[in-house]
Amino acid sequence: MSRTYKATGINLKTQVLGESDKIVTILTPEFGLIRAVAPGARKHNSSLGGRSGMFVVNELLIAKGRSLDKITQAQTLKTYPGLAKDLGKLAASQYLAEIVLSQALSEQPQEELYELFNEHLHRLEVLSSTNASGVLAHLAHGVFHLLALAGVTPQVQVCCLSGRSLKPDFTDPNWQIGFSVPTGGTICLETWKRLRTEGEREIRKDQYPIPNAPSPMPHAQTLVVHRQEIPLISSRLGAMELALLQHLSQPEIMQIDGARDHNWLSVEQILRQYAQYQLGRPIRSATLIDSYFAANHDATI
Repeated sequence: MSRTYKATGINLKTQVLGESDKIVTILTPEFGLIRAVAPGARKHNSSLGGRSGMFVVNELLIAKGRSLDKITQAQTLKTYPGLAKDLGKLAASQYLAEIVLSQALSEQPQEELYELFNEHLHRLEVLSSTNASGVLAHLAHGVFHLLALAGVTPQVQVCCLSGRSLKPDFTDPNWQIGFSVPTGGTICLETWKRLRTEGEREIRKDQYPIPNAPSPMPHAQTLVVHRQEIPLISSRLGAMELALLQHLSQPEIMQIDGARDHNWLSVEQILRQYAQYQLGRPIRSATLIDSYFAANHDATI
């Protein structure tokens, strides 16, 4: 007989199997990611039909199988009905679920990830305002926290090149800071420009050597100096975007006067690029966020 085990988990992904079954990918605090068959879940009036839906939290009895485990019993503990009633909230939840699926491990406890994901789903569901700023702010907050839990938080407090603390300058409307995805965070543009200028000088010096300089002696050792690589600037952001990024590490979203939809959209797109770079794959649900924001932006003009 197959061994059975109990687990509590939230459904992150479903796939069709055969004529009436589903394969459900479940995040559990006890065992990490589990892929299990929900037999007959697509049949009319199946007891597993609603319990195998997205973002449903169940107490499960699962039978161990050779290739796939099988759900034998499921008792629903929690659902998030508010997510399905708003396109923006649903898209943001799917976006976060993709990141969780990329981070979660199988056959290992994932209690922190489980609790964090459920917490951010709850925050999205109870969000009173359905405007784009609210959804984007909560999405960015969730993405930042998931990256922090994985140990790949982007550096947004100091310059990655000089290590100097960065403070947004709201007095200068043209003030900007750089963000480099490969380097891992924010970069002072003045430092970056200085390094680039110095690198160009070194290249010119190599191309046009000093006249009448003595030739190197035969068999003399050659000293190779590796110049500091000039990082690629992926995005440029203003004072408001930097302020928003710097506040995302806080447990709660902090309201900043003057923040607009386009500021939060810039922050989300920066985090999207960074997360995709770290995960090594695109976030497919991000296209839904783009469509949602575009529709809401057009509606408010």
